[in-house]
Amino acid sequence: MDKNIVTTVWTGKSHFETDNPSGSKLTMFDKSQDNGNTVGFAPKALMLSSLAGCSGLDVVSLLEKMRAEVADFKVEVTAELTDEHPKFYNKVKVDYHFTDSNLQPEKIQKAVNLSVTKYCGVMEMFRQFAEVKTEIHLHNLETN
Repeated sequence: MDKNIVTTVWTGKSHFETDNPSGSKLTMFDKSQDNGNTVGFAPKALMLSSLAGCSGLDVVSLLEKMRAEVADFKVEVTAELTDEHPKFYNKVKVDYHFTDSNLQPEKIQKAVNLSVTKYCGVMEMFRQFAEVKTEIHLHNLETN
């Protein structure tokens, strides 16, 4: 069984520095305490980034294997928090945007579906506490 360990250290006020198993570090902070000078992430927003990154990495890898690479790809995650404390995401929408002059919709659909239903562990974690919806957007790149 794989095990990950991260260490998160309070660095003062409402800031924490955390690492990941490879040793990279980032700053987390309480966004309500941010005066605009903080470079870092709020913990809940970081969860959304993790969801986008997990699924995005799957999709890119799968499209490469299917020989269906695209010029541009982005994942946009929109989430709603509950009104009561502890506030958590109860509704999440994941929009996948693909841009290319030669899009292959069937392969894109297959790659996204495999990520959403089989490979992305973060997606599965989100499904334990939120209603998760996904949508694919195809944008044709004009060639002159």
